[in-house]
Amino acid sequence: MTKRADAERTPIGSSLTPSTGPETVWIPGGTFLMGSDRHYPEEAPAHKVKVTGFWMDVCTVTNREFAAFVEATGYVTLAERPVDPKDYPGAKPDMLAPASVVFSKPRTRVDLRNHYNWWAYLRGANWRHPHGPGSSIERLHDHPVVHVAYEDAEAYATWARKELPTEAEWEFAARGGLDAAEYVWGDEWAPGGRPMANTWQGEFPLQNLCEDGYETTAPVASYPANGYGLYDMAGNVWQWTSDWYQDHGKIDSPCCTISNPRGGDQADSIDPLQPHLKIPRRVMKGGSYLCAANYCRRYRPAARMAQPVDTSTCHVGFRCITRSATLPG
Repeated sequence: MTKRADAERTPIGSSLTPSTGPETVWIPGGTFLMGSDRHYPEEAPAHKVKVTGFWMDVCTVTNREFAAFVEATGYVTLAERPVDPKDYPGAKPDMLAPASVVFSKPRTRVDLRNHYNWWAYLRGANWRHPHGPGSSIERLHDHPVVHVAYEDAEAYATWARKELPTEAEWEFAARGGLDAAEYVWGDEWAPGGRPMANTWQGEFPLQNLCEDGYETTAPVASYPANGYGLYDMAGNVWQWTSDWYQDHGKIDSPCCTISNPRGGDQADSIDPLQPHLKIPRRVMKGGSYLCAANYCRRYRPAARMAQPVDTSTCHVGFRCITRSATLPG
């Protein structure tokens, strides 16, 4: 049976719209059961963790909000920049052009053990062109921004005078006060047959039945909020956290991670927890519209994946938090 988390005695659901960002809610601090012993090995062991209270954006950062940041600062995302060959010695020249990773649906059944069967490193793909050079965000202003590498998310957060959440903060918030629940909303996948998140229905990666109404990203807040009033804490897009990735158990199916598609060796920053890695990795949480029951059941609060900090994709976004008692304004 699902139990409420042991939260601090602080009112929840309080919201306002600071001038620097989207609507924000107070997430009470408390102790909760983090992780899971029932699913993928990297989620285990389940263990008690305590976090203090913080403010969190109700929704993931949208294209509209990210565009405002870019307009105000002139910021250029990692996927839009030419790649310095010195950062990737040995990389093929055609892999050094500005590019990002996009999902490419195969025409026939493929080996699910090789996730490169449905990922493509596409020149010209970036947050302005989420599906490649011929696409745009003209009708996607309220969709989550994608193709943001870790430094892009961090740059936005700094501009907004906010921060990225830790893995524990993110998971505590995602649970919405439901301790050890299977999903963000409880223990039943689709209560009353109602889709609760934007995920993949059908046989991944071949057929998406779109029973939830969307094949790729959905506008933010298209599905019910959790107990803290947060939207899209499952599905739609994976979300960056500030934590370096630590192995709890071996990832046996790295469904959503593309490691260093350019090849070579790049190490502008070193992961202090795993310094042997060529490309340091941060934790991403929440799953995405590409998570499916037959392959990647990571649309759960306990789920976690390691994402290389230099790699942006069509299914990774972010949201911000503020740890101070007073929001920026």
